[in-house]
Amino acid sequence: MLDASILAYFADDTTRTYQLVQWLPVLEQLAEQQHVGVVARDPEAAALLRTRTSLPVVLAESFPELTELYAVVDPKVVLYVNNSMLNFQSLLHGRALHVHVNHGESDKQSMASNNAKAYDRVFVAGEAAVQRHVAGLLELDTRRLVRVGRPQLDLQREPLLEPSSRRTVLYAPTWEGDAEYNDYTSVDTIGADVVRAVLAVPGVRLVYKPHPKVVTSETPAVRDGHRVILALLDKAARRDPEAGHVAVLAGDILALMPDCDAMVTDVSSVGLDWLYLRTERPIFITDRHHDAERLRQEVPVSRCADVIDSVDVSALSELVAARLDHDEHHLARVAMRHHYFDDLQVGDSTLRFLDAVAELAARRDHLLGETAVDTAITA
Repeated sequence: MLDASILAYFADDTTRTYQLVQWLPVLEQLAEQQHVGVVARDPEAAALLRTRTSLPVVLAESFPELTELYAVVDPKVVLYVNNSMLNFQSLLHGRALHVHVNHGESDKQSMASNNAKAYDRVFVAGEAAVQRHVAGLLELDTRRLVRVGRPQLDLQREPLLEPSSRRTVLYAPTWEGDAEYNDYTSVDTIGADVVRAVLAVPGVRLVYKPHPKVVTSETPAVRDGHRVILALLDKAARRDPEAGHVAVLAGDILALMPDCDAMVTDVSSVGLDWLYLRTERPIFITDRHHDAERLRQEVPVSRCADVIDSVDVSALSELVAARLDHDEHHLARVAMRHHYFDDLQVGDSTLRFLDAVAELAARRDHLLGETAVDTAITA
């Protein structure tokens, strides 16, 4: 039987396992201090996760199996990387503290929902996330919000790109979301135009790294847009094999960023990851909704980036070339990084996360009268 005081709970299928996979190395570090296990509800997801981690992965496919597991294991803290509807079956367990850690930091509307109120704590990156929750939710107890940064960004990764003498531009669009309000992808609108524009910049290598759900999308326009982009890259690579243009459809996008000189992306977590890791390099953000003022208000990172929509994408080639030579938004990005991630440097987020989980585990014991330690949890 599983022996774990900290559980990472994952209820979805294999198409969403990327949400937990990015956390696994961090959880393995946590396992050096606490007993950590993974609970999956889908057999195929459980099988995949077992190939990606040394942590014990237990399948509890049915609700009775889940309740029996919790009764035996008696976890202190349960971590959630998304807002799956099946999370509520786990939340019924009243002897644990439940913590939403999410799977990224972005300005999408889905990042601050009333689901946050279901958890005892919500781990967020920094001040921007706190403001996002306060602005978007009524009657939210902000003491639930704990600022831990973004621990995944502390990890060292093996490079995925071949070295190149060319300057490299990364195009990393997001997926279409599960509802219109949460659709920020550029793949089905200006994606092909973005690719053509970047390919037209002299001396540049283009790397296309779409969100994993773009690759498997069943939305016709997104699927077709993705195929057009791949065809454009293939044609460019055959025309100039030495350029190194490439589509990277699997692997960790964070492993690509150190070898790239600029990024074009949508409203998504990877834009903020770039802001944290590559503050000194330019970023371009697409505006699917053609509403510059809304983007400025709801997506603060856009204030230190060049914004692209279908009106001005035609000028992107010259703009990319200009920013690679003279980046006028650098100082603004330095300030914006502080807004999103406080003053955290690489390594700090992991320490905050480990300490926060340990404090919650101790607090749970105190609340149940199982320890004399009185631990205060502050946001």
